[in-house]
Formats: sequence, structure tokens, C-alpha cells
Amino acid sequence: MKEALIAGIGISDFGRFPDLTEEALAQSAILAALKDADVTLRDVQAFYCGNALGGHLPGQRALRELGTGGEAVYNIDNACSSGATAFHLALQALRAGQYDTVLVFGMDHLSGLGGGALPLNEKDWNNRRGMIMPALYAMRAKRYMHEHGISADVLADVSVKNRRHGMLNPIAKFCREVTREEVLASRMVADPLTLLQCCPGVVDGAAALVLTTRASQGVAKPVRVLASVVQSGLFEVHQVDMTEAEITGRAARLAYEQAGLGANDLDLIELHDAFTISELLYYEALGLCGRGEAAKLLASGATTLGGRIPVNASGGLIAKGHPPGATGVAQIVELCEQLQQRAGKRQVSGARVGLSQVTGGGIWGVDHAACSIHILAA
Repeated sequence: MKEALIAGIGISDFGRFPDLTEEALAQSAILAALKDADVTLRDVQAFYCGNALGGHLPGQRALRELGTGGEAVYNIDNACSSGATAFHLALQALRAGQYDTVLVFGMDHLSGLGGGALPLNEKDWNNRRGMIMPALYAMRAKRYMHEHGISADVLADVSVKNRRHGMLNPIAKFCREVTREEVLASRMVADPLTLLQCCPGVVDGAAALVLTTRASQGVAKPVRVLASVVQSGLFEVHQVDMTEAEITGRAARLAYEQAGLGANDLDLIELHDAFTISELLYYEALGLCGRGEAAKLLASGATTLGGRIPVNASGGLIAKGHPPGATGVAQIVELCEQLQQRAGKRQVSGARVGLSQVTGGGIWGVDHAACSIHILAA
């Protein structure tokens, strides 16, 4: 099996850009990734596009003005895990020898959809009854707080940490530093989750990666992929513990086995903090601490920049925003910048191994519809 390397990365600003199209954002990220890898469009044999809300043929629409040569374009919609799933599929094609150079990109343009929570399928039993994402995570937060005796202060501190990190990330265009008091005083969305505990719902952005099995001549040393895992949610027919992120735990175990390492070997993590409670649940699912110990881990400073295992050094979804198709690719871009020592003021000292985790979608009867985990190494 051939080794596929990440040879180039590119990312647009993340913010509200009503005067731009998602195609323009994607083109910006694609051209940056090609330049970073020192390859041309003619060197790319296939394109993999992650997109959740852009409509029909998003990949072809983004590429048509760039002068591609009719190569295969694969469009992948796996909700918020779309971009990471596109990366996974591209990796498999390279390892199998189908191609030797491909480009993966993810994009979404939410400012054109209006405000509010992400639109979900109205035919879904949960969604028809108001169990949209903020409501679901509010229930998980309430239950977690009850079972482990923590206060809303702990949830607020996740937002404070990630927004502080985001202030060091130049693509996080509307991030600002906040205090715990500001987070708790912000408008209630779904008790106990206030506005500043939710990732911004109207954000545009794109990210891109060049993967190759060839010798790389790019700007920075290529990044290796130690593990790539995509899992789907289980249909839960009995009462379940909503404080357990089962799909993430299952995917993490497979990724650690594939990479031949464990949670203690990681230097940094980018995870899906769509809501503050998410980060606490994923600490435990990824094996950073035991059940019920996430608040203690957060309070210790271990997951902040300068700590033992920085989580969301980029600012995460809470600080950057969450264009679903782009998020999984953007997480991998961040890991690459960190592993290549190119992350500037948010650089994790000595970073050698990083993990990205992104979940996708909510449908009745499952924890999440999808989860993608990748482990990268310098």
C-alpha cells in the first residue's frame, strides 16, 4: 500500500462574506494549496469536494473557472463530516494506486441561507418536534451537569479558552476574547447553552489539501497520515446514556489501533466543539480523561495552549465558525500548520502528532450520523 502525504494546504478566511460565493472561497483555498505544494492543476488527477449545504454539483461549480482538464470530481455530503470524509476517500484511492496526486477541498456559504440553526430534514421525527442541534446538546449538557455535579461555569470556560486561542488565528474573522461572565450573560439559546457557548451558525469558508504519493517539492515538509477512520452512528433501540459520545469513542479506538499509538502520544487535538458541552464529552470519548473527569482536565489547563495536550489551538468551531463542508478539511489544515511549525502565535511547541475529530448530522435514533477521525504526524 502506497504512502500518501499531505503536500500542500490552503484555507480561506472564515466569516460572513455575503458578497462572495462559496465557489470563490473554494478557489482561493485551492489555489493556495496548489502553490503550497508547488504543483499545478494539470498535476491533479482527481478532486474530492466536501459540501453539506451548497446544492447540486458543488465541486464542478467551484472548479469550472479554474481551467481543469475534465478529471474526476467526487462530491461528498456527510453533513458536518463531509470534508473529512472526502479526505478519507481520497486517501484510500491514493493508497490503492488509483491516482498519485489528488486535491481535497471543503466549502460552505451559510450567509446566503439566513440566520438560525442549520437547516435539517423536516421529515425526521426528532426535528419535527424541535430536537434540533442546540436543543439536543442542551439536554446532554443538563444531564452531564446533573450526573457529575458541575456548574454552568465549566461550560463557559470552554468558550473562554477557545475564543482566547481564536484571537491568535488570523482566519477567525469575528472572534473576540470573552470572560466567563460575558459567556454566561449572553442570550440564552437552549438552557443551559447561551449564545457564546454555541459555534456561530452563519459562517462562510473553504479549505483545501493536496495529497500525493510522489516526492514532494512543496514549501514545507509533507505531513504523514497515520490513521483515517470514518464511522456511522448506531440505531439505538433502547435507553441510552446521552453523556457518552459512543460514535467518537468507537472511531477513536479504531484510529489509535490503526496508528499504533494512544491518547497519551498526541501533542494536540482539533475537535468538533459545536457547543461547549461537546468538547467536554469528546475529552472523555477520545481517552484524554476518564468519565466525569472532563471538568477537572479543563480546569488543570492541560487543554489550553502551553498545556500538556492543547485542544482547539485554532479556536475551534466556537471561535472560527462552522461552515460544515469545510470544517473537517480546515481541522487538518490546522494540524498540518502545527506539525510543520507554521502556526505562528498559536504554535504548539514541539508538536509531532495531532488528531482531528469531527462528527456529522443528527437523525432520529442515532448518536450522530457520522464521525471522522484522523491522526497525522510530522
